[in-house]
Amino acid sequence: MRSLDKFKILGLSDNTLKALREKGFEVPTPIQEKIIPMLLKEEMDIVGQAQTGTGKTAAFGLPLIEKIKERTKTVQVIILTPTRELAIQISEEINSFKGNKKLQIVPIYGGQSIEQQLKKLREGVDIVVGTPGRVIDHIHRKSLKLGDISYFILDEADEMLNMGFIEDIEKILKNTNPEKRMLLFGATMPPEILSLAEKYMREYQFIGIKKEQLTPDLTAQIYFEIASSDKLEALCRIIDMEKEFYGLIFCKTKIEADHIATRLIHRGYNAEALHGDRSQYQRERILNKFKYHRVNILVATDVAARGIDIANLTHVINYSLPQDPESYVHRIGRTGRAGKEGTAITFVEPEEYRKLIYIIKMAKTHIKKQKLPEIKDIINIKISRIKAELTHILKSKNYHEYIKIAQELLEENEAEDVLAALLKYSFQDELEKKSYNKIKEVSIDKKGKARLFVALGKIDGMTPKKLVAFIKQQTEVNERKIEEIKVFDKFSFITVPFKEAEVILSIFKRNKKGKRPIIEEAKEKKIACS
Repeated sequence: MRSLDKFKILGLSDNTLKALREKGFEVPTPIQEKIIPMLLKEEMDIVGQAQTGTGKTAAFGLPLIEKIKERTKTVQVIILTPTRELAIQISEEINSFKGNKKLQIVPIYGGQSIEQQLKKLREGVDIVVGTPGRVIDHIHRKSLKLGDISYFILDEADEMLNMGFIEDIEKILKNTNPEKRMLLFGATMPPEILSLAEKYMREYQFIGIKKEQLTPDLTAQIYFEIASSDKLEALCRIIDMEKEFYGLIFCKTKIEADHIATRLIHRGYNAEALHGDRSQYQRERILNKFKYHRVNILVATDVAARGIDIANLTHVINYSLPQDPESYVHRIGRTGRAGKEGTAITFVEPEEYRKLIYIIKMAKTHIKKQKLPEIKDIINIKISRIKAELTHILKSKNYHEYIKIAQELLEENEAEDVLAALLKYSFQDELEKKSYNKIKEVSIDKKGKARLFVALGKIDGMTPKKLVAFIKQQTEVNERKIEEIKVFDKFSFITVPFKEAEVILSIFKRNKKGKRPIIEEAKEKKIACS
């Protein structure tokens, strides 16, 4: 079956298929196979249980592009998400699917200029992707009218529940027309969410996708704190530490992919760049070279890497931090396959720490901080390899054509001097410290503060004082570091410095015993989300 034939069978138009081809899609995921035809043909509401990384945005986004009308100047779809990051991600993803269809898709979230949002809404928007607080703000201002929407989509519904957004969702629902179709998605389906479905949805169909591990057991996940200017040097050190490096290097843009690959080639590495500007012929040629190890380093953008299924990768390196948890899951899923160990490495610039924490939380994974190999480590590794290779040549006795030169050199010089001179002649560039650029140490600024969500409230007997005492008892964090304590009926919020936040989050993650941790990072404040 040809590429995209399976998408075509689902009922998608040529315009959408063209957009998918440009993005590098090849086959639908299980949730896409089930939901796309249902949304295109049936009128039933849908409750979908699927994890991050399963492709659910395309599952509902592609049919929406097909179904809604162009240039109506009326909001036809509202998509609610718990965080601004997810709102931006979904908006960008659906925009990339629309092809030549004239649709306006905008994210609406707290922290962005309200004036900018008001201007876009006045001009006319077809699909709004928003966080509850800011959506309610626009409803109150009468700048967002949902009386004519055709679709209401609630994404990450279980996270909405945990963050205390259910009341806000109900407020928004009361401002929508009863004839709309509703779609509700979550990684889990707690009773409160199913109760919401029963209350507001018509007859609905439940679609459950078998839960799979998001990140492979055999993938070691680590991150390095690094300045942008030192990333290439760090990449070279990582490659040099491996005897047989075979990996994918992910970056954000086509220009960056070309730039990194070119600089690696200039340094003597075997690399190629793969991105959206490559023709189909070039793409196939590059992938064949990589698949058959004629190049061992492939520098790629996320779009270009879609559909790549190469076995036995030793490394996936996030040269640029992924845009979202779903991208992270897709990227590192390419290593640690077929029972073989792999390593996923992420470069994190000082200002990207909070985004890293968000990715760790949403991908439900653990990424360990490590220090980059030092110059002496690289030189010692290379010395060990040179010794091993020379020993192998000696044992093989495959050097007879050089015996005469050796004898002539030994007639006039000591054996140790001759060998040392040969080593310098052959490996001077590799074994001298001055051949390597230094990497300056950077430390991620953890002086900033993190807002944490606590799944305990007044009904659990909590007061601000008792909550602080509970956290101190569990973590030994200084109570003076715990600020902005807000205790509500079923949950609470606290603010702590980044350093203390890491301690609290790690301890409560260890103690969860298969259940959701009592304390998690608050992705968006319930009490100040507008």
